[in-house]
Amino acid sequence: MDEKKIKRINELYKKSKTTELTEAELQEQQALRTEYRMAMLNSLSASLDNVSIQNPDGSITKVKPKGGN
Repeated sequence: MDEKKIKRINELYKKSKTTELTEAELQEQQALRTEYRMAMLNSLSASLDNVSIQNPDGSITKVKPKGGN
């Protein structure tokens, strides 16, 4: 997610604290927040895909998602 969208999320949040948002702004805020959450989840997932654990015997085990996903 780019900085412009993050800035817009923050603008809408600040505006909501002082005045009521319009229906269009509420929908935009919801869409931007959902996009932000998905970007964070994808980033975290990509990071965890690269995690390995070194066992006491020196061997390395790649971490697998719980449940086989």
